[in-house]
Amino acid sequence: MLRILILNGPNLNLLGSRETDIYGSTDLETLINGLRERFPDVLLEHMQSNVEGELVNALHEARTRHAGVVFNPGGYSHTSVALRDAVAAIGIPVVEVHLSNLLAREPFRHTSLVGSVAAGSIMGMGAAGYELAVRFLSGLR
Repeated sequence: MLRILILNGPNLNLLGSRETDIYGSTDLETLINGLRERFPDVLLEHMQSNVEGELVNALHEARTRHAGVVFNPGGYSHTSVALRDAVAAIGIPVVEVHLSNLLAREPFRHTSLVGSVAAGSIMGMGAAGYELAVRFLSGLR
């Protein structure tokens, strides 16, 4: 069975209650459960952390356990060389996902260090972006 890691970074544990005008009203558990229902033939493992080093460790572990990673690095997208380097190093496809359109937001959000080494980036499509990323990774087999 195809294994994909859904990895979520800082503040995504507050999804559904934080800035719903930007991020929507669906909480993270509902989003993940919805993906599992839509992809019953894919083993979707999920992790969320507000800690940069834990996200780096999860990416390192994914290289031997998963076919790919759907990664929403949150605010670390714009600041973390360590996450960028981890994505570049692991040798499996990583799709960067953002619920909001970064290019329509504050200028500091317009650059993603992680996106520059990802297999692709999806932004501004809300929770549907995660589904598109799983579809993409599922088709790479």
